[in-house]
Amino acid sequence: MREIIRLTTHTREELVDITEPVRRIAQASGIANGLVALYAQGATAALMIQENWDPSVPTDVINLLQKLIPRGVWLHDRQDGNGDSHLKAGLVGPSETIPLIDGRLGLSRWQNIFLCEFDGPRQERTVVCTVMRDVS
Repeated sequence: MREIIRLTTHTREELVDITEPVRRIAQASGIANGLVALYAQGATAALMIQENWDPSVPTDVINLLQKLIPRGVWLHDRQDGNGDSHLKAGLVGPSETIPLIDGRLGLSRWQNIFLCEFDGPRQERTVVCTVMRDVS
């Protein structure tokens, strides 16, 4: 089963919690055990599994990446000013895979799934969500 999650981002850099739409898609699949594969479409977005309890964690992630990969010093900035966005997205990565166990996402109590926006705001970001049945 494959569904597309569409969302809007509101700032240049932010982490957007997409756990609930992923959970709904997994439940709607009717698959009890398998994998949920997620893929962020776009060269300046990524996916991350991170703590969901303390709202400062996403801010800390953004702040760390801004320190590691500052704006305005990359060759690609000559094209469209977002060299840092491409590097951040490449470092974090475009995909995550989560086990589906007895019909539930195999996340811990403290984990959620985040789309990482590094070149927003965007009217539409898309995440491909594929749910696959365990064949064993």
